[in-house]
Amino acid sequence: MNPRDALKILEGVGAVITDSHIVYTSGKHGPAYINKDALYPHTRETSMLCRAIAERFAANGVQVVIAPAVGGVILSTWTADFLTKMTLTEVLAVYADKAMIDGEDNFVIKRGYEKIIPKKRVLVVEDLLTTGGSVLKVVKAVRAIGGHVVGVGVLCNRGGVTVSDLGGVPKLEALTDIKMDAWDANDCPLCAKNIPINTSVGHGREFLTKKKLP
Repeated sequence: MNPRDALKILEGVGAVITDSHIVYTSGKHGPAYINKDALYPHTRETSMLCRAIAERFAANGVQVVIAPAVGGVILSTWTADFLTKMTLTEVLAVYADKAMIDGEDNFVIKRGYEKIIPKKRVLVVEDLLTTGGSVLKVVKAVRAIGGHVVGVGVLCNRGGVTVSDLGGVPKLEALTDIKMDAWDANDCPLCAKNIPINTSVGHGREFLTKKKLP
């Protein structure tokens, strides 16, 4: 699948939002968004994209696919299923849970999955890359329990993230790359123009709630 076809699928399900005021997971603001929640109800389109990710890692000996919860869980399951069919070897699907560690948002591997990953070849999957922060935390969590990360597969790299940003993983595959502006909240030109923050997608609602706190 080429980047144009991947983007066409995302646009077809209404997942591409432009001319808005979005707060991203990283806390940065920007005018556009890829709304993965608009994709996931459409199983045919979701499966097509996950198959494309699986194809790019079919020769990498993947034994486990992991994703950050919650949205990435769907990608993990579909991708592992396709890899199982392509390699004729069972590929397991797990996910990492969000957790607060030392006062910071992080990811932990639990639910018994921490017994599956050690010494396994692990593929990390995610919907979007903005700064790569969430994926990097999952990569570190996998390595901390003895898993070998063979690569990262994503639907869209919108932040120009590289393998170096992800802890030096051997391979990064994005189905499409979309360059979107992103600014720190204090430097956001949309805030300066008093353009309302979108509270339907992204993290706008949480941002506004925190802003109101004393």
